Amino acid sequence: MDAVSIRVPYKHLKQSEVELAGLGADRNGIGQDSRVSNGGSDVPLSSPPSPPRQTHPSSANISSLKTLILSCMVAAGVQFGWALQLSLLTPYIQTLGIEHAFSSFIWLCGPITGFVVQPCVGIWSDRCHSKYGRRRPFIFVGVIMICVAVTIIGFSADIGYLLGDTKESCRDFKGTRTGAAIVFVIGFWILDLANNTVQGPARALLADLSGPQQCNSANAIFCSWMAVGNILGFSAGSTRNWHRWFPFLTTKSCCEACGNLKGAFLVAVVFLLFCTFVTLHFAIEVPLIVKPAQNLSDSAPLLNGAPHSHLGPSNATNGKPTDHKSESGTLIGKANSENTLNHEMKVKEETVEVFSNGVGSVLVNILTSMRHLPPAMHSVLLVMALTWLSWFPFFLFDTDWMGREVYRGDPKGEASKVEAYHEGVREGAFGLLLNSVVLGVSSFLIEPMCQRMGARVLWAISNFIVFICMASTAVISLLSITGHAPIKTASLVLFAVLGFPLAITYSVPFSVTAELTADTGGGQGLATGVLNLAIVVPQMIVSLGAGPWDALFGGGNVPAFVIASISAFASGVLAIRKLPQLSSSFKPSGYHGFG
Repeated sequence: MDAVSIRVPYKHLKQSEVELAGLGADRNGIGQDSRVSNGGSDVPLSSPPSPPRQTHPSSANISSLKTLILSCMVAAGVQFGWALQLSLLTPYIQTLGIEHAFSSFIWLCGPITGFVVQPCVGIWSDRCHSKYGRRRPFIFVGVIMICVAVTIIGFSADIGYLLGDTKESCRDFKGTRTGAAIVFVIGFWILDLANNTVQGPARALLADLSGPQQCNSANAIFCSWMAVGNILGFSAGSTRNWHRWFPFLTTKSCCEACGNLKGAFLVAVVFLLFCTFVTLHFAIEVPLIVKPAQNLSDSAPLLNGAPHSHLGPSNATNGKPTDHKSESGTLIGKANSENTLNHEMKVKEETVEVFSNGVGSVLVNILTSMRHLPPAMHSVLLVMALTWLSWFPFFLFDTDWMGREVYRGDPKGEASKVEAYHEGVREGAFGLLLNSVVLGVSSFLIEPMCQRMGARVLWAISNFIVFICMASTAVISLLSITGHAPIKTASLVLFAVLGFPLAITYSVPFSVTAELTADTGGGQGLATGVLNLAIVVPQMIVSLGAGPWDALFGGGNVPAFVIASISAFASGVLAIRKLPQLSSSFKPSGYHGFG
């Protein structure tokens, strides 16, 4: 069959449209040599000019279950460190001489890095062109930073001793060790920065490896590894024998509690490196390839001497003789001018891309997108902010509350008071272990409960449970003066019960956001970034105000917990009155971890 020439301005066609035209041509019996003509010059459909584009790994590839399981293992290593950070670091900083009123300030780094680092790392990893893949380089760098930070924290007392802190034994000295405290804070901030560097790419890596039909299974695997890391981490934090198993951990500046912290963190480093090695080995990524632009003008086929005998005279000049020399000169000049224009456009595109990848551009994009949210999302953001205003005091002071209020200890008091405090901290870590177990079991119950009563009602119920639990901390603190064992048992039960509303907090708001913003066109990633604002802003408020607020009432943690209970009650009422009634369909977005 004779070839057919189609006259269209192909320069304005997208790549997919040109390929679709070629597909239609094949169905109509047009051969592969068919041409697209634009005013007298023809280019094969198989190689149309196109702008630079990125070739992403195909999401249609389905990984084996073994690959998905082993590729998620880094989540367990990261969460192991998070668990130790949550259970041990607030009490430990007070042993270095930092007052309880200022101990919450060090947690300010978590929301700041979570707000700034995670969105930026997510975009940078999307566009990474490393031969090792898009996600694995960020995971590797972040893990190395975690190992360095954990080592700095564990040895902060020894480093402070070398920097000129007191030479007295840690058993006798009760003052402030300034050098150790500064080193600790530096390590703490690096740790939060590194954790946020790893978490985003780790989840994105799993999404890259799983096919469309594996999304729910892959997310369940990831959450399971995080649960494993939590359980192991809180178990390590509740162990009091690290300094006995490894006697070299204790020094003149680092006593038993410090030695236990050091041992737990060194185990965390080994476990994290092992998990990272497994993930990097089994998670095989396809590098992101940028195809260079084909700077071809309309006249390129003529200049290349491509055959055009099939066109016939009518296609080129309507049967009139042409001056080939003058036409060649005109075409060469046109090609040179178009190549110059293409180069200028490429430079502008690279400049725009660099700007759009910048930290400021990413944050501005998230902030300005709030104007285009559905009206119901503003209620979601308000309820989410109050929810986290009720949760974060518990995350900051849970083990410290056990040591101070429940076990009546004091990290700066007499030897018996110090021992009681550390025993309470260890019991608090065990309570968080129970919390993680309940959280993991509850995660499987959220979907049927949402289908039965709706996400709005379930979210409200979880906030009312938090209200009751936070109010109960004041009652337990008052009754703990008696020192009865049932009071200590009740505190552990409270820790375990909070696992149920915590599972809802980690899942339902994200699913509500996904449903409300499904048709907005802004992208789920951007919507989640906006929701992240409602998480980090309350964390900043609590980090700055919780310690001084407690100090106004003579110290302790109950004043912050009372504010948390009020916020939980308000968020429950607003969830019932302000949130829209959503569909009963629910797909849990998974356990999002701390920070």
